Amino acid sequence: MQVPFDDYVWSAGVTTDLVNTMPGVWRGIDQLPDRDALRAFLDEHGLGGVPAVDVAGVHAVRDRLRPLIESADADERVAGATALTGAIGHVTLDGDEWVAVLPEDGGVAEVLGVVGGLGLLAVQRHLGPERFRPCSSDTCSGVFVDTSRPGRRRYCMPGHCGNRVNVANHRARRRGAAT
Repeated sequence: MQVPFDDYVWSAGVTTDLVNTMPGVWRGIDQLPDRDALRAFLDEHGLGGVPAVDVAGVHAVRDRLRPLIESADADERVAGATALTGAIGHVTLDGDEWVAVLPEDGGVAEVLGVVGGLGLLAVQRHLGPERFRPCSSDTCSGVFVDTSRPGRRRYCMPGHCGNRVNVANHRARRRGAAT
């Protein structure tokens, strides 16, 4: 299995989405409860060739990634992310893209650990520590890695959390205009 080494926007996006499947973000409901949900997650993120058999292992990786996004300590983030990339067999150039090559027997937890570790390391290096944030929604406990060009993203899931805030603000303005 090859994992893109240079595409930190993709890998940070996969990492953000993975971490935000946790039950604490969804009011106690795990968004990756079983193999079918894991398979759908992998397919959605371009990892359809990875066997979705180790749900518990993916939960363990997810549990290791969240504190790294939340951490204010850059050295702690780098050390934790580096540890997650330990499954890399070697790095090679594939056309114009650097890729991390995982051993053939690497499972889904190792793949997601490498994707997450590479994404966090690259964002830390290229965009800086201020790109690791909690969601701005008062009703959400999600976290995210902001890879947007201007670096002004506010919500872990803009289509979900951001939409809820925008609807609430719109309703408040309408109530204020009606009085």
